[in-house]
Amino acid sequence: MSDVLMILIRPGCLALLLCSMLAVDGSLAFGETTWNQWRGPDRDGGVKSEPWPAELQGKLTKVWERELAPSYSGPVIQDGMVFTTETIDKKIERVTACDIATGETAWTQEWPGSLAVPFFAAANGDWIRSTPVTVPGSLVVLGMRDVLVRLDTQTGEVLWRIDFPEKFKTPLQPFGAACSPLIHQNAVYVQLGGGLTKVDLQTGEVLWNVLGGGGDMSSTGAFSSPTVATIAGVEQLLVQTRNELCGVSLDSGEVYWQEPIEAFRGMNILTPLVIGDAVFTAAHSGVSQLFDISRDGDAWKVSERWRQKTQGYMSSPVVVGEFIYMHMKNERAVCLSVADGQIAWTSPPAGKYWSMARNGNQILALADDGNLRLMDATPERFTVTDETKVAEDSWAHIAVQGDLVFVRALDRLTALRWGD
Repeated sequence: MSDVLMILIRPGCLALLLCSMLAVDGSLAFGETTWNQWRGPDRDGGVKSEPWPAELQGKLTKVWERELAPSYSGPVIQDGMVFTTETIDKKIERVTACDIATGETAWTQEWPGSLAVPFFAAANGDWIRSTPVTVPGSLVVLGMRDVLVRLDTQTGEVLWRIDFPEKFKTPLQPFGAACSPLIHQNAVYVQLGGGLTKVDLQTGEVLWNVLGGGGDMSSTGAFSSPTVATIAGVEQLLVQTRNELCGVSLDSGEVYWQEPIEAFRGMNILTPLVIGDAVFTAAHSGVSQLFDISRDGDAWKVSERWRQKTQGYMSSPVVVGEFIYMHMKNERAVCLSVADGQIAWTSPPAGKYWSMARNGNQILALADDGNLRLMDATPERFTVTDETKVAEDSWAHIAVQGDLVFVRALDRLTALRWGD
């Protein structure tokens, strides 16, 4: 197989370009938000729409479904299409654009790319992990071998491509690239093998790289994905490396503040949760912690408000009101008080992994076994209002767009619609 990128455009299948709800720099402009990236429009699992029905069975029906090769990437939506990734025969990485209404292929793009994960993680598969990010006209995809590609959303044309190990001699990540890129104000931010990197969206120029680590398993690359938040009055990147929680300047890459986070083999996996001027995280085989972040002039201060024994794993939490809802390493869900970390309730076992979307006081939780749960977010008790089977094996993040719900199973993509 040639190293040259390949494209296949199927005439007549290009989706109609819809009126975009996002500005050209990726910031929210008006109208309904678009599930265009990891964990949705604000990277916190939140959507803003009419309340969901109180039931799933009979209310959530299949619109279309198509078989695909394996992937852990969550689907993302833009310009009338839903985008997903695949790993073909453990040799090729492919991006497929599907018409959001019909599931028909608009275009595909592919390149050589695969990586064998360590033997003790082989059960997790040798396929692409990172969820792409898209703004009107642009789709940015990170392959397992730290190859970052920008594609045209309407045609699949490659606008630029950066092979970081080849160009910058950075090490490959042992488990493959897992960080999901972020686009903000015409720049791409992503944690690659050589650290946190900023790339110009239009040109592909690498603008800076910070928080680089050594070549050992505890410091190379990252599992977590960055977010943008205003903390203590300063807009910044919130970044969790293998060893630290950090606030970083969007412009210069200056590290404003750093806080060590201990985790088993540096497996800080979940995306930290911003709650006002505080940040919550929970480490694999570590603890749960809430930090208050403040500053006095140029001096930043990080204070631990509370910690407790609850252990995170791979599922990123959501916050509703004054409570945090999180799926844990022990395969149970937990509800924690923002104020003091007290446990309001712990659920029975409910799957190895969850991805969650929240809408008001409702939570949709998709488990790795394909069970979709609709929950009321209440600290009173673990309340599942309904559940239904939507896949056999799904580790990709759920996506919600208006009245549509997208489930990326290991071997297929399914579009479901809320209805009467």
